[in-house]
Amino acid sequence: MGRRDPEEGQLPAPVKPPDGGWGWIVLFGCFVITGFSYAFPKAVSVYFKELMKDFHVGYSDTAWISSIMLAMLYGTGPICSIMVNQFGCRPVMLIGGLLASAGMILASFTTNIIELYLTAGVLTGLGMALNFQPSLIMLGAYFDKRRPLANGLAAAGSPVFLSALSPLGQVLMEKFGWRGGFLIMGGLLLNCCTCGAVMRPLDMGMKRKMEKTQDKYEAKEMLPIGGKSEEGISTTDGNKKAKKAKKKPKKGKKLLDFSIFSNRGFIIYTISKFILVLGLFVPPILLVNYAKDTGVPDTEAAFLLSIIGFIDIFARPACGMVAGLKWVRPHVSYLFSFAMLFNGMTDICSARASNYTGLVIFCVFFGISYGMVGALQFEVLMAIVGSQKFSSAIGLVLLIEAFAVLIGPPSAGRLVDALKNYEVIFYLAGSEVVLSALFLAMATYCCLNRGKKKEPPPEKNPSAGGGSDTEEAESDVQEAEEHSSDNHQLAHSTDNAMVATSEEANHVAEEQSREGGGCPEGDGEVLARDACNTDQTVERDRF
Repeated sequence: MGRRDPEEGQLPAPVKPPDGGWGWIVLFGCFVITGFSYAFPKAVSVYFKELMKDFHVGYSDTAWISSIMLAMLYGTGPICSIMVNQFGCRPVMLIGGLLASAGMILASFTTNIIELYLTAGVLTGLGMALNFQPSLIMLGAYFDKRRPLANGLAAAGSPVFLSALSPLGQVLMEKFGWRGGFLIMGGLLLNCCTCGAVMRPLDMGMKRKMEKTQDKYEAKEMLPIGGKSEEGISTTDGNKKAKKAKKKPKKGKKLLDFSIFSNRGFIIYTISKFILVLGLFVPPILLVNYAKDTGVPDTEAAFLLSIIGFIDIFARPACGMVAGLKWVRPHVSYLFSFAMLFNGMTDICSARASNYTGLVIFCVFFGISYGMVGALQFEVLMAIVGSQKFSSAIGLVLLIEAFAVLIGPPSAGRLVDALKNYEVIFYLAGSEVVLSALFLAMATYCCLNRGKKKEPPPEKNPSAGGGSDTEEAESDVQEAEEHSSDNHQLAHSTDNAMVATSEEANHVAEEQSREGGGCPEGDGEVLARDACNTDQTVERDRF
C-alpha cells in the first residue's frame, strides 16, 4: 500500500486480496488499534477527579483532554491520508505508536493542565490517528469477499477495550496514582507499534515477474535458431525499454485525491454521515446523568453503559456476517440506512423512559443498533469508492465528521443547561439520526440506482478506483493467461509451418531432379545450388 515502483516510477497494479492467511493477523492488529482509538479517550475519564484535585481545575477543563483526543482522531484524517499515500501504512503506524506512547509517558510528568492538553491530548491523539486510518486501509487490502465480516470483527475492538481499559485504569489509579497510571498506559500503547509491524504490504511485484518470464519464453519459442534467437531477445529487450519509456510519464497516486468528490455516492455518504454524527453520540454521553435525574442510584446508572458495551460486542460481528451474505452485500447501503433508522427510532421511543427498567430496555436496543452502525460505516465507504481511493476518502470523511463531533454533543449539553429537560435532547438526537437514514436511502435510490438503469454500463477502468479489487486482479490474471496461450499457439503454428514448407521444397527438388529439368550440373553446380536455395527462400518468404 502506497509504495512506489522503483523501476517504473508509478504505483504497481493491484493484487488480488487473499481473504485469509496473513490477513487474519492483520485483522487482529486492526482489532487492537480500533479498540485503543475509540476506547482510550473514554477510559481516560477515570483519572479526571484526581486531576481536578492536583491541578485545581473544574470538570469541564479536564474533559477537554478526551475532546482533544477525539478531535485529533477525526480532524487529522487528511494528514494521515497524505502520509499513507507517500510512505505506506506500516511506517506511518510505527511512528503513530511511538507518538501515542510518548504522549502518555510525557503526560505523567506534567505540572499543569495546559501541558496535559499538549501531551495526552494532542500528541497521543495524533499517534492514535496515525494508527487508526492505516489499519482500516490494510484491512481493505487483505479482504474483499470477507470484508464485511472483517470490518465487523475489527469494529468489535471498541466495546471490548472499553470494557477492559476502564476497570484497569481504576485499579492503576488506586495503586500507583494518576501519574503511574499514565506511565503504564503509555507502555500499553506501544502495542500499537507491534500491530503496525504486522501490516505487511501485499506482493506488488508478482505481475512484473510474470511478464519477465513470459518475455523470455516468448523469445525462446518464437526464434529457436542461434543468431536469430539473440536478435529476438535483443528486440524483446528493446520493446520492454520502449514500454517503460511510455510508462514513465504516468504519474503515481496523488497525495490526497480530491477527484472522489466527483463520485455522487461519496457525496451522499458524506452528507449522511455528517448528519448522523450530530446526534449519534449524544444519548450515551447524557445517559448516566439522565438516569441519575430520574432517581436511579449512581452504581446502577453507571451499569447502563456496561449493558450497551456488552451488547455492542456481539452486535458488530453479527452484523458483519449478515452484510457479507450474497443477497445482502449488493444492497449494503440500505442495510446501513436501516441500522441508522433503528438507532434513531430507539432514541425517540425511549425519550420518555422514566424508570430503570425502561432505561435497560433502551440500552439493549441502542447497543444493537449502535453496533450495526459501527460495523457498517466503513464497509459502505469501501464499497462506494473502492480500496484504491479509500485512503483519501476516509481522511476527508473523518475531517468532515470532526466538525459534527465538535457541534453535536456540546450543543446538546448547552440545551440541557438551558432547558433542564433531557426528553427534548433525545427527541432532537433521534430525529437527526432518522433524517440521515432517510436521506441516505432516498438519495441512493433516486440518484444512483435510477442513474444506473438509464445509463449504459461504463467500461472498466482500473485506475478509477471503483469496483472490487478481486475483479480487477482476476481480469489481469485472465489477460496474462490469454496472452500466454496465444504465444503457445503462435509458436507451435510457426514450427509446423516451417516443417511443412521444408518438406514441400524437398519434394519439388526431387521432382525436378527426376525430370531432368531441375538444377544444371557440372560447371553450373554452384548456380544450381543458389537457384534451389532461392526457390526455398521464396517459399518461406511467402509464408
